[in-house]
Amino acid sequence: MKSTTRVAVIGGGVVGCSVLYHLTKLGWSDVMLIERSELTSGSTWHAAGGFHTLNGDTNMAALQGYTIKLYKELEELTGMSCGLHHVGGVTLADNQERFDMLLAERAKHRYMGLETEIVGPEEIKKIAPVTNTDGILGALYDPLDGHLDPSGTTHAYAKAARMGGATIETHTKVIETNQRPDGTWDVVTDKGTIHAEHVVNAGGLWAREVAEMAGVYLPLHPMEHQYIVTDDIPEIYEMGSEHPHVMDPAGESYLRQEGRGLCIGFYEQPCRPWAVDGTPWDFGHELLPDDYDKIEDSIAFAYKRFPVLETAGIKSVIHGPFTFAPDGNPLVGPVPGLRNYWSASGVMAGFSQGGGVGLMLAQWMIEGETERDTFAMDVARFGQDVITPGYTLPKVIENYQKRFSVAYPNEELPAARPFRTTPMYDTFSDMGAVWGQQFGLEVANYFAREDGEPSYETPSFRRSDAFNATAREVHAVRHAVGINEVHNFGKYLITGPNARTWLNRIMAGRIPKQGRLSLTPMLSPKGRLIGDFTVSCLSEEEFQLTASYGSQAFHTRWFEQNMSEGVRFENISDKRNGFQIAGPNARKVLAACTRTDISDMRFMDVRKMCVGMTDCLVQRVSYTGDLGYEIYCDPMAQRQLWWTLWNEGQAHGMQPFGMRAMMSLRLDKFFGSWLSEFSPDYTAAETGMARFISFKKNTDFIGRAAAEAERATPPARQLCAFEVDANNADVVGYEPIWIDGIVVGFCTSGGYSHYAGKSIAQALIPREMAQAGLEVEIEILGHMRKATLITEPLFDADGARMRGT
Repeated sequence: MKSTTRVAVIGGGVVGCSVLYHLTKLGWSDVMLIERSELTSGSTWHAAGGFHTLNGDTNMAALQGYTIKLYKELEELTGMSCGLHHVGGVTLADNQERFDMLLAERAKHRYMGLETEIVGPEEIKKIAPVTNTDGILGALYDPLDGHLDPSGTTHAYAKAARMGGATIETHTKVIETNQRPDGTWDVVTDKGTIHAEHVVNAGGLWAREVAEMAGVYLPLHPMEHQYIVTDDIPEIYEMGSEHPHVMDPAGESYLRQEGRGLCIGFYEQPCRPWAVDGTPWDFGHELLPDDYDKIEDSIAFAYKRFPVLETAGIKSVIHGPFTFAPDGNPLVGPVPGLRNYWSASGVMAGFSQGGGVGLMLAQWMIEGETERDTFAMDVARFGQDVITPGYTLPKVIENYQKRFSVAYPNEELPAARPFRTTPMYDTFSDMGAVWGQQFGLEVANYFAREDGEPSYETPSFRRSDAFNATAREVHAVRHAVGINEVHNFGKYLITGPNARTWLNRIMAGRIPKQGRLSLTPMLSPKGRLIGDFTVSCLSEEEFQLTASYGSQAFHTRWFEQNMSEGVRFENISDKRNGFQIAGPNARKVLAACTRTDISDMRFMDVRKMCVGMTDCLVQRVSYTGDLGYEIYCDPMAQRQLWWTLWNEGQAHGMQPFGMRAMMSLRLDKFFGSWLSEFSPDYTAAETGMARFISFKKNTDFIGRAAAEAERATPPARQLCAFEVDANNADVVGYEPIWIDGIVVGFCTSGGYSHYAGKSIAQALIPREMAQAGLEVEIEILGHMRKATLITEPLFDADGARMRGT
């Protein structure tokens, strides 16, 4: 066994072998995989082996498409069989909500190049003849769906990796992982110690335990999962061709042909977590005892959907554990707080996602960043300092139970909530707050304060029952003054003698003078957007940064990876809270609450002042696009600050407003949103953020070369705003843009402007088409809606109110 290696991959399932192969494919040959038993000894060997492209996140769907297409390449490269069965598949919809979801997914697939289609009941009968279509509205057909041989595929990855120079050590148990001062690792095994530059945790069922060796917690939990293989069924083996897959969300089941019979698996409601206190190290090629009781209702439903099952005998029952993250997506990437330690875990759909996970992680390790936005599977989307096993378990159970449920754009899942709250939680709850959550923190979506306003927002693909409450809050902001918390901003304190120099390198934009703030993108080396920041200069050695609260672990990791001498960084996201007030009466409210003269406080000014009894940091800026102030304070004093502002605000028509109103208000000014308009999928020049880049500053900021290149040669697409002739459903994101029957672009986000009474979308289209008045069609839930490109903001077009004195 080698004693040194560039990369040590721990875990020999399909994901570990995929990572190993992709590392060699991208040029690193000094890599090795360490497996405690044989390859496939965890969840891989007993997996059903199905694969499909359907995923609510478009980047995950694209990576699943990559994975599926990779298998033929593996076969050609290695000469081994993956046991591919490209039989296609249908996902059924038995009600309008499920059909809406399929329509939305089909629309996304149009610009992604995925050849899915919507089919009706008669077509379903022809495609999947064992299906009882009573009550079925339609289905999504995907020709790429299929299944494979889990063991053969894993060994094909392994052979391809070996062909690229990798080594694989089986029957070698990792006992410890210890980091050296230089950031490299000693991987201690029962056969000796391996010195590795990088460690990849692909431990599967044991990923939690492997992470604990490095002193970190990964939010993962195994769940018991059961599927059944039937005896021979004449209706199957007499078909003449292989029966396709059938996903039946109503029955929480998936079905496919297995030999001369069928295989059907369930995501049952009375599910059970497994190995709550840790996965036994001696578990491997075993199965769990059969448990028909927990799938009794699922089987009864399956008999109605697939009548041939009722008379079919059972050949075998496969009951084993699979590992899930709280939201069901993998945990991939550099683990925050550690150097050279990478996660490739929680990949419960290993044969749909394993290839894409391996590719993204290899790109991340070798090239420094991935080719697309991977936030949906980034291990940093869960804060290691925030998340706990007590949170993970109920969220994983919830995710398992909702595996085949409709995923609504406005749905707020209830498990493990409330988890983290601010001092305002009880006060706002008493005022009718209807809560959402971000990064485990409760965030008010809207306030049900009047008769008829719902205390629960019904999930929907159409305008929800929170529409009227949101409209009332928008009206208060635009015509009087609104107030909400600033707790859902990530906040960072940068101090030290080299703070300005460091910020000039990290941020692409101008770093402001003392007492001022600026807006700036943060770029990756390839010029991709990895942050949308407000930088406030409190002194020459003290700066406050604000950005997305939900991305704080992502941003913290980047700051720590790029830290310099003479700079101190602190994440103060939960140590500094407060409120924003916005609207035409905002200045009057603030002036009445402080003895500081604010008459000369300009747009983008920042000052320290006492508001009521509370020392505050006040910034004149607002994401609402209106006259507004962000007022930050110590959370211990936040309730006092609230009563000061609220009591004075009543004379000026103050109303609380939530995130639903905020996202409507920002549309009036065509403001972009993080992870919608601004994400690592896009560049500053594509999204209009280039206007905030300071090409004049004499600093080689990260991403400058790429930004300069786009400045010289503008990118092919451009972000634009459209007014949409919508009905009762607005753009959410990723709807295709059509011109003359051809898809030319896609929407990044949208919604309803309650101020203007118009449906608005933001979209990326070819730059040469970006002219005011351009007429297009946007596909929304299967309907083509006319839309017109607009360039003048719907509110305060000249900025007089936002910027004026």
